[in-house]
Amino acid sequence: MASEVIPSQIFILILAIILAIVVVIVVMQWKKVSQSNNTLKLMEKEIELKKISMVEKDLENKRIMENPIQLPKEQQEQLTQIRDSTSEVMNNVGYLHSEINERLARLEAQTELKKLEKMLKDIEAKEKKLNK
Repeated sequence: MASEVIPSQIFILILAIILAIVVVIVVMQWKKVSQSNNTLKLMEKEIELKKISMVEKDLENKRIMENPIQLPKEQQEQLTQIRDSTSEVMNNVGYLHSEINERLARLEAQTELKKLEKMLKDIEAKEKKLNK
């Protein structure tokens, strides 16, 4: 009878250990999920704050644009000169960009033409050999 009690006690002990491991795993997973939810909520709040901040900045910029500050005539002229020079530089950049693109296109076309001409010469040479 003592020999039957020991295996059943070992079986119960093994079940208890397995149950304890399962409980530990479940608790750890629950903790991870809880932390993830908290992190997600925190990130959502940060996003909301950033959105609010962006809207506030946008409204401030619009307010500034609607109520321009009166600058002395000298500073207004300097701003006008800066705007003009910026516009001129942007026009030059656009022109140079266009010129570069056109030159690249021409270079590619010339390269392709040279390749095709060489291929044509090779084909003509092979045709002459075949005709002999």
